[in-house]
Amino acid sequence: MKQCPFSHSGKRDSVTRREFLHGAAMTAAGLAVAGCAPNAPESSSAQGSSSPAEKGKPVVAIAKADSYDPKLVKKQVQKMLDGIGGVSDVLAHGNRVAIKVNLTGGTNTKPFPGTSEVETYLTHPTVVQALIELLRDAGAKDIFIVEAAYQKESWPAYGYTDVAKATGATIVDLSYADPYKDFTKVPPGTDPMVYESFVFNPILTEIDAFVSVSKMKCHNVAGVTHTMKNLFGNVPCRYYTLSPQDDWSWRSEFHGKASETGERVPKIIVDLNRARPVNLALIDGIMTAEAGEGPWISAFTPVQPGVMFAGKDPVATDAIATVAMGF
Repeated sequence: MKQCPFSHSGKRDSVTRREFLHGAAMTAAGLAVAGCAPNAPESSSAQGSSSPAEKGKPVVAIAKADSYDPKLVKKQVQKMLDGIGGVSDVLAHGNRVAIKVNLTGGTNTKPFPGTSEVETYLTHPTVVQALIELLRDAGAKDIFIVEAAYQKESWPAYGYTDVAKATGATIVDLSYADPYKDFTKVPPGTDPMVYESFVFNPILTEIDAFVSVSKMKCHNVAGVTHTMKNLFGNVPCRYYTLSPQDDWSWRSEFHGKASETGERVPKIIVDLNRARPVNLALIDGIMTAEAGEGPWISAFTPVQPGVMFAGKDPVATDAIATVAMGF
């Protein structure tokens, strides 16, 4: 596994605009997508690309933003949605939408000094609020903000209770079966890599569209963590632990034994994305951190790339963000 290109131990601390746009165009044109996302629209041009997308190829939009100013963020998210051909096809099957955010670590984790959690390693609520407002304008009626949070306190602590109130969205904590009587089991389709099925809150099976909004980060095991890795939070921790002491803290069963973690985690990411495919992917890289997924990683240091990504294919969207990080 490569070191994060902008980590302290890496040989490189940046990627030039020329390299970024060239790499993004080449990756989007050549990427083979296998079973983790619906087909990309045929008539869109990628934001930042000088040529229209080839027919049938995934389209990923890129936008700059130097802060989390709400007006700026909404303007740039709108540009990205326009750049991928709008969201009418995302909402084509209905207007019930779930937005998966990343609230890893829980409220017991102390942020890096001088920064907030949502600036450095959690999905920023300003990005999610902008997206909700734009999806409403596009016809979405019932919008749910979802995550298997470590603690219920995470929702108000990280600004999502306020977002829900401001937008009329409903928070559904995937750590619980509520508002249903019980969880359901969902298979990842044929030929699973690790799991025959996953324990899901039924909301994930009843929505018409699923959106993954992640922070752009390196990851100590997976290399990077974007919209596909974000789906680790689709399942309640307590059903995926190796020890009772792990309840409500982390999915130790997903990681398995230390000797198998490096191969096991990527396979489970694939299974999770097959069980609940992502219809729209958005990556927040306005502010983040280098060298790891959270402040529990010793080299974790805040950085400000000032960029966002969006696409209807999470494989392509994550790949473009990975190119931007210098991989």
